Amino acid sequence: MAVPQNRTTKSRRNMRRSHDALVAGNPADCPNCGEQKRPHHVCGACGHYDSREVVAAAKAVDIDEDAA
Repeated sequence: MAVPQNRTTKSRRNMRRSHDALVAGNPADCPNCGEQKRPHHVCGACGHYDSREVVAAAKAVDIDEDAA
């Protein structure tokens, strides 16, 4: 069974954890609609990528309240 020979110091433990921090995202403005989007991803608002539409925009759906 593996048992540490010596206690790990706070300094060494914290140095090991120095790369575990989360980094903030790097949002960019969509050139088509101006909404915030992730770099190198399709815009969620308008469906454009690299100044061309790759995902069709969703149309408004009318829901009949009586049918539900």
